[in-house]
Amino acid sequence: MSHISNHYCSLLKLWCESQNQNQIKKLHCFILKTIANPETFLLNNLINAYSKLNNTGYARQVFEEIPQQRDSISWTTMITGLTQNGLDREALVLFRRMRLEGLPIDQFTFGSILTACGGLRAIEEGKQLHAYIVRTYHSENVFVGSALVDMYSKCRNIKYAETSFCRMPNKNIVSWTAMVVGYGQNGFSEEAVKAFCDMQRNGVEPDDFTLGSVISSCANLASLEEGAQFHGRALVSGLISFITVSNALVTLYGKCGSIEESHRLFDEMSVKDEVSWTALVSGYAQFGKATETIHLFEKMLEHGLQPDGVTFVGVLSACSRAGLVDKGKVYFESMVKEHGITPILDHFTCMIDLFSRSGRLVEAKDFIQKMPCTPDSIGWATLLSSCRTHGNMEIGKWAAESLLELDPENPASYLLLTSMYAAKENWAEVAQLRRAMRDRGVRKEPGCSWIKYKNRVHIFSADDKSSPFSDEIYAELEKLNAKMIDEGYVPDVTHVMHRVEESDKIKLLNHHSERLAIAFGLIFIPPGIPIRVVKNLRVCGDCHSATKIISKITQREILVRDAVRFHLFKDGKCSCGDFW
Repeated sequence: MSHISNHYCSLLKLWCESQNQNQIKKLHCFILKTIANPETFLLNNLINAYSKLNNTGYARQVFEEIPQQRDSISWTTMITGLTQNGLDREALVLFRRMRLEGLPIDQFTFGSILTACGGLRAIEEGKQLHAYIVRTYHSENVFVGSALVDMYSKCRNIKYAETSFCRMPNKNIVSWTAMVVGYGQNGFSEEAVKAFCDMQRNGVEPDDFTLGSVISSCANLASLEEGAQFHGRALVSGLISFITVSNALVTLYGKCGSIEESHRLFDEMSVKDEVSWTALVSGYAQFGKATETIHLFEKMLEHGLQPDGVTFVGVLSACSRAGLVDKGKVYFESMVKEHGITPILDHFTCMIDLFSRSGRLVEAKDFIQKMPCTPDSIGWATLLSSCRTHGNMEIGKWAAESLLELDPENPASYLLLTSMYAAKENWAEVAQLRRAMRDRGVRKEPGCSWIKYKNRVHIFSADDKSSPFSDEIYAELEKLNAKMIDEGYVPDVTHVMHRVEESDKIKLLNHHSERLAIAFGLIFIPPGIPIRVVKNLRVCGDCHSATKIISKITQREILVRDAVRFHLFKDGKCSCGDFW
């Protein structure tokens, strides 16, 4: 490479780092005017500079105008530039052209094109590429192996990702991070935590991205105990200074119900971005703290930060849970008109929830009929659930029929309609719905609750006696029930969808999964420490009333995170204000 090309490459690097695209364009013009046959190395650097500054149009122009001496690096640089700018389909097309040229493909080309396959979730193309990698003896390369793990994870095939990872003879921080992140993104949070621990046992130190990812997995598990340990690790290692880790911690404490700690960490951050603000906004929204959520959102706007779709999900859901219908409507309109965000199903579902929870079911129906798309199963189930709460059979049937048409195997429509008929003691309709479920092979997702104690998760289902501590748990429940009745507790048997004797209905309510988990917590978790329970379904109304009374008679804080939101029970009250 000539001295002058080396000098130009240094300038390109400098201007690229300083985001000075004008100077790069001037140099590009100068090269075209003064150098008859620019060296390929120089042109490759020009492609790279334009790509890094998100100008793939100019990068593509330079690439296509390179004379016949265009080499493998030229192709790889252009393919990488396309993937870095989210143009994965174009990258795949260019890769096919490269193969037709018969040029050698190295680890960097494979890494970039695997990234494109992952971005497109193009698993068939990814598998074909994997086979080609094996044939060309690149499968043992740590860079390529890590890219395969990442590609399969993004294509939602965690088993293939695991297999690729296990077959790697050598693993580095990139490989382990790809596996930890892959588990987390595919809902395998416990496996993500285990993989992180295995990584440490193998002597590989985490970076900010790995640590942030495992903290996020702890947040999804509502595992405050483990998450706090990783918080300590972040402090000791100094990785807490990275915004990736700090944002994950803000999310962790918010999702685990420690919103004050979440806010404290947020305040301590020297640099905050949109993700930081959104994490805190979402945390307050999940607690139903509408005033705080809206205040934070307005402050975020005052700081000149641009909210995204996730931020608005938090704000709209907070309005919904606080019954602020008119305010929610204003925010929905501003999201579109002022911030240019095209609503997705999550936003439409929030609006359906906003109208439905407040009993404005006709408005909810009108809103759905004007939507540019059809609600998904969550949207219909949201409306149907509110119809059950407010006793509107007409709109409830419409929602149920729509849900059945959309997803005939979804149990929600059957169960919610069943509960509506059961509340009115229309057992003939209940029996008919159950027969329909049985004939179609529709199964109800079993409700379960879990609580963590001494690094072990204890899982309970309704009327569960599988725990080695069952005798103690049921004895504790009997004592609690007696005290609750003294406090004025009256079981709400409308939540029992079985035609049985009144005493049996009460017994069924008393043995719901969340109550078993709470009783376990009262026995084993020392006073002064909140009892934290997670449930996979929505907490039933009777258990909600019962838990309020339990918190009062035991003087314990009980945090329940269900499929809808957080409930912090304390002194006989719930943070949701009985609106969830």
